[in-house]
Amino acid sequence: MKVIIIDDESLARQIVAEYCKKIDGIEIVAEVTNGFDAVKSINEQKPDLVFLDIQMPKLSGFEVIELIEHKCEIIFTTAYDQFALKAFEINAIDYLLKPFSFQRFLSAVEKAKEKISLNKNNTSIEKMISTSPSTLSFQRIVVKEGSRIIIIPTEKIIYFEAQDDYVMIHSELGKHLKQQRMKFYENNLPEKEFIRVHRSYIVKIEAIKEIQLIEKDSYLIKLINGKNICVSKTGYSKLKEFFK
Repeated sequence: MKVIIIDDESLARQIVAEYCKKIDGIEIVAEVTNGFDAVKSINEQKPDLVFLDIQMPKLSGFEVIELIEHKCEIIFTTAYDQFALKAFEINAIDYLLKPFSFQRFLSAVEKAKEKISLNKNNTSIEKMISTSPSTLSFQRIVVKEGSRIIIIPTEKIIYFEAQDDYVMIHSELGKHLKQQRMKFYENNLPEKEFIRVHRSYIVKIEAIKEIQLIEKDSYLIKLINGKNICVSKTGYSKLKEFFK
């Protein structure tokens, strides 16, 4: 079983590595200290299992999961217990809270071995990608374009546009395509900052310059970047409720 250890703390990496050496059948193929290198290493080394910290420089553990292309199992290793529920929601094998014992570590590895041996990991990453938030507090969204990783602060986003199984993010930084559904953003974006005005559009409330009646029960939004967006009846009801 090929393993990658990802943690910005050297002592934490050392402990996981020592525990791994006590278990037959584990090969550590890489140790990584930040999110950017984590994405590169996972996609290149193609491990079976990754021990992943959550709060790291450059990218969080959840952001790493969004960006990796290789299917693998994830065991989170972190000092913060507030992310445990989210970890299991995105189908992680286990959530090890530092400091953890060897027996606790071994239990997590055995679960990973069983799942890998039964070839049940085919949907793990897809589920993680579809449900994982871009950041711990949703203050930014990460997008992978070729070898580039682009970080888009939500404060710079103007609107989201549905494009089949993707979403086009329009921001002050340009246009970037993200493999996620509009429903995900509707459920996770701050309600006081973004509003879904149409099945194809979510707009930043501060980016709305004007709401126009173009014909009976038909409205149009003008955004600060000059874009005009149609508003559905449901969307207009949401706008009326928000603006009272």
